[in-house]
Amino acid sequence: MKDILADLKAYPVITAVRDIDAVDLALNKPVRCIFMLTGDILNIKYPVTHIKKAGKRVFLHIDLLEGVSKDAAGLRYVAEEIKPDGIITTRSNLISSAKSEGIFTIQRAFFLDSQAVDTAVRTIRQVDPDAVEVLPGVIPKIIKRMHKNVHHPLIAGGLIEDIKEVTDALEAGAWAVSVSKEDLWDAF
Repeated sequence: MKDILADLKAYPVITAVRDIDAVDLALNKPVRCIFMLTGDILNIKYPVTHIKKAGKRVFLHIDLLEGVSKDAAGLRYVAEEIKPDGIITTRSNLISSAKSEGIFTIQRAFFLDSQAVDTAVRTIRQVDPDAVEVLPGVIPKIIKRMHKNVHHPLIAGGLIEDIKEVTDALEAGAWAVSVSKEDLWDAF
């Protein structure tokens, strides 16, 4: 797990892939980690294997993976058969299940208002993920607040469209930034 955290610090831009066909493009970029925000049970194993063979880390957004039950059995299947480096989820129960399978966990939290921030802080403290993805990632003041209140590596994501927004998120306390905009994939 410490190796994954070291990669997030050393390579702060994370490629967020929304289309399986973009995996090869992502592999040609100087990123170390790839978030798969697409796929289904029938088409995800090959890209995961392909990414890992290229020496990069791959994280599946389990909530977006079609054909897999969003429970402990589905997570066990993903861990044993697909073998990603980690998962991303908004669901606390899946964080607990993934941790029991030895998978790196990223809790994804959406912030719509101050109550959502407070709820996220409580949940994160309770389930203890390995890292937290803060969305939208273009609100440095929320990133700073989360950085102060939860002692987990933060990843900023969502609505990030230019290098200044990447830099702002990193300066606010994010360890890394996930971006789907291809021209930012080799920003650092």
